[in-house]
Amino acid sequence: MSRRGFLQTGAVALAASAGAANVLGAAEAAVAASATEPASDRKIRMGVVGGGFGCAFHWHQDPNCVVEAVSDLRPERRDALSRTYHCEKTYESLEKLILDPKVEAVAVFTGAPDHVRHVKMVMEAGKHCICAVPAAYTLEECEELVGVKERTGLKYMMAETSYYRWPCLTARKLYEDGKLGDVVYSEVEYYHPLTPDERQSLWFWNGKPTWRYGYPPMHYPTHCTGFLVGVTRERLIEVSCLGKGDESVPKDNVYHNPFANEVALFKTDRGSICRCNVCWGVHAGGERAQWFAEKGTLYMPGCGGQPYLLTMKDGQSFQGDPDYWHLVPEAMRVDTGHGASHPFLTHEFVTALVEDREPAIDVYESVAMTAPGVVAHESALKGGEQLKVPSFDKRKGA
Repeated sequence: MSRRGFLQTGAVALAASAGAANVLGAAEAAVAASATEPASDRKIRMGVVGGGFGCAFHWHQDPNCVVEAVSDLRPERRDALSRTYHCEKTYESLEKLILDPKVEAVAVFTGAPDHVRHVKMVMEAGKHCICAVPAAYTLEECEELVGVKERTGLKYMMAETSYYRWPCLTARKLYEDGKLGDVVYSEVEYYHPLTPDERQSLWFWNGKPTWRYGYPPMHYPTHCTGFLVGVTRERLIEVSCLGKGDESVPKDNVYHNPFANEVALFKTDRGSICRCNVCWGVHAGGERAQWFAEKGTLYMPGCGGQPYLLTMKDGQSFQGDPDYWHLVPEAMRVDTGHGASHPFLTHEFVTALVEDREPAIDVYESVAMTAPGVVAHESALKGGEQLKVPSFDKRKGA
């Protein structure tokens, strides 16, 4: 299904929800595409690397995709990938998998600090790539990522789950149809505290620290920034950020990070304001946003009891998202996490390759969600100094 078709079918779903027809209308219903029919007979041959989070996607269930090979350094995770995707061809490393001539695209779900290095290896081997978040760890890596995409001309997508959470689908469609007007202020949040057992399992493997050990919160910003960049396409251009540490932050982490929690205030290129929280050490949970706009406000539900609510300037209000499952093939309609976003991410990348177009979360959108967090952390280290966020869109269209 084309990107235009995706948006068109979104209009149908919204119009079908209780009361939402008054807000969104159903004018596009007659031209809506159906995601239940394969875009073509072509099968994308995927390689999947990383048997933790990498097992949570739907490559084997997309009618236009076949999992050709899987890989992980850990044998037990390699076996998990093999079982999940019913794939008997396994490799001990990404380096070996990308030599397979039958693999034409690779899903990279490795550790965050390795993302750019691994993506470059994949794309320089002549294969398209979708990669877990964040897109990069440093501004220099953001530049490298844009560079390898433009140099090779291959497709790149960041697997940002917030982009396909259903309230975000609703917010994006409302915004694109002009129903919200300008988003004047937004609040975007990601809370992920760990129990002692979770910390032990995520921070250590074989007695050694993993990449998560002391990882700076704002270097993992895209579950927040995706809620604004992914709705309005705005760019976050300035930031002031404060951080707070606690006893959970290991003093010997390789990032020299003192913070468990970071809170940033961003200015956008349209003069809007965005408050962004990424916190590892608070008693809260989840990924959510609130969009305050000229014509309406949309509240995602929260762990504190805030219900889902869309309120409009004319006094109308609606509760609950429409059902979006019709946007993905029937076999993929399974919620494997992150607000049922995984099948939508999977299908978008596969369809983009079949249709030979850029994915919705292309390299420019990806770094626009990632780079602001890098600068925000720098601001926090400088006591909240307001800093400029560089643009990586200068090459767009190259």
